[in-house]
Amino acid sequence: MDSFSTSTTPSILHQNLRTNSSEQPSAWPNNSTWPSLVVPCFTMTFGAISNLTALGILAKSRVQFHRRSKAPFLLLTVALLLADLAGHVILGAFTLAQREKIEDNFCQIFGASMVFFGLCPLLLGCAMAVERCVAITQPFFHSAMVTLRHMWRVVLLLSSLALVLAVLPLFAGGTYTPQSPKTWCFLRIRDPQSPADTNLALAFSVLGLSALTFSLLCNTVSALALLQARLKYRHVDAEPSVRSLRRASSTSSSSGCSLDVEMLAQLAGVTVVSCVCWSPFLIHILTMQFSQRSSTHENDDFILLGVRMASWNQILDPWIYILLRKAVVFRLCCASYAQRPTVSENRTFADAHGEAFSLQ
Repeated sequence: MDSFSTSTTPSILHQNLRTNSSEQPSAWPNNSTWPSLVVPCFTMTFGAISNLTALGILAKSRVQFHRRSKAPFLLLTVALLLADLAGHVILGAFTLAQREKIEDNFCQIFGASMVFFGLCPLLLGCAMAVERCVAITQPFFHSAMVTLRHMWRVVLLLSSLALVLAVLPLFAGGTYTPQSPKTWCFLRIRDPQSPADTNLALAFSVLGLSALTFSLLCNTVSALALLQARLKYRHVDAEPSVRSLRRASSTSSSSGCSLDVEMLAQLAGVTVVSCVCWSPFLIHILTMQFSQRSSTHENDDFILLGVRMASWNQILDPWIYILLRKAVVFRLCCASYAQRPTVSENRTFADAHGEAFSLQ
């Protein structure tokens, strides 16, 4: 009897200690939660560093934008980068803070932040495209009417529009619900419980797609206007006196023209990245509101993939301003054409040597 009790006591004690240690929450994340924490930490850190780097580059190059016609574009660009930066930091912090079941109050704040920081970059990108289109096609009207005060009002108006749509479910129907895999919150885009849910999802999708479409149209018009002006400048046959005047004025106008091309290239890059990152998610939301299909595993996976693609828009936007700068493009062009003069010089030397040899 004694031998039985002494032999079973260690095993029972070991089992109780193991049970108690499993029931107590650990201060450190276990091995299963590390992958779910590494990805949000990496994206949040990388996105914040990218946006801060782009803001620093814009701060150094603000002398180029000191002209009145370039200052509105700089203001919209800074507003776009600040929206991307705030979205990365706030949404990344929400994702890291949420490890257990999402509470209702926290879900409402999380969902409203997703809508606000999702719409702000799209609307600001559309405003940038409109501003450049007016500046290129109607330069006199732009220099006379478009001022920094007007651009501040545009930024506040677009931010207020995104904020109203974000807080509307909190006051006038519609709800934010946890989305698969229960790690983020958004509008009820699947299985709507009321017409308000459908209308809010349609408003978000239509507003985002309209901003992307309008940005594409404005960028196309701006590019065609610059191309037409360049071709007209090349094909006009001027007299020698007019050519000398052009050469005298080309030094002052070339910097402005190159800056216009640089801004248009950056804006086109922002538009293309936004279309690639946001179009699948927005189109899927739009089709789900009309199809009225029940949620399936494939739909949940596609929605999650669309959100991840949309989140990369805030990471890629600053790199467009970092890479598509005149200095960087000039260095790349110089590096690619560095070997061509050497080849031509070698060929010239070979031809001259051959001619000398034939003369002998």
